[in-house]
Amino acid sequence: MTHAMLKGSNVPLDATAVRAVLRWTAGQGVPDVDASALLLGPDGRVRSDEDFVFYNQPRHPSGKVWRLGKKRVTEGLTDTIQTDLSGLDAAVARILLVASADGVTFDQVRSLRILLYDATAADGEPLAYFDIKPETGEETALICGEVYRRGEVWKFRALGEGYTNGLQGLATDFGITVDESEAAAAPTGAPTATVAPPATVGSPPVSLPLPPQQPGYGYPPEPTQQPAAAAQPAYGYPQPTSAQTAPAYGYPHQPVTALPDPDFRLPPQGPQFLAR
Repeated sequence: MTHAMLKGSNVPLDATAVRAVLRWTAGQGVPDVDASALLLGPDGRVRSDEDFVFYNQPRHPSGKVWRLGKKRVTEGLTDTIQTDLSGLDAAVARILLVASADGVTFDQVRSLRILLYDATAADGEPLAYFDIKPETGEETALICGEVYRRGEVWKFRALGEGYTNGLQGLATDFGITVDESEAAAAPTGAPTATVAPPATVGSPPVSLPLPPQQPGYGYPPEPTQQPAAAAQPAYGYPQPTSAQTAPAYGYPHQPVTALPDPDFRLPPQGPQFLAR
């Protein structure tokens, strides 16, 4: 028998494992919805960040709560959380079943419903369902319901409680450590449940290229360094460079010696230098 739940009502669960399915109607402008779960202790808070099962941490370390992922069905789209109730740690008193939208308010989500199934029965009818109506329409995260212990019995309660500051605000309220730097860079409603690692000690600094030097007004800039092979010979005179250097313009290359060549003679002067 399937129980149609009203807000605040509860029903016992005669199952050792349950599958909580969030379902909504897809359409143009309808935001994507993500299912999450928070495992709470008797004090109503998580024991560590590992008790937060969501899209960036899809499986609890115990292996007893995990996210199955999204599917397209005849009625719309679904995202699912499955829980092995019989294997849960006795310190877990409640499991919150949460829906969040990526920075979009739930007044744009149509026909949002949570359905609970007996995970051990293939293709069975749901044990219960709850149609979730946002109270203000401005919510970006909703606690759809909770699975909780009463003695040796597990029960499901329909809640529909909303948060306007997204999954980040909801998770923080229950003791999750949200890294502020990553949360600021991520879209609204996409917190990171672990603290970002510190920067590596001794990392080399990043070198930025300097802007090109501007030439002085009317004059070319002086080069900072010029290869010897690129040097231009002086006009009309030999260059004291290596033997591979091209000869000076119009004259053969003269080797470099310790003393001046006694046979060296200046070339004959052109007519422009003759006395008149």
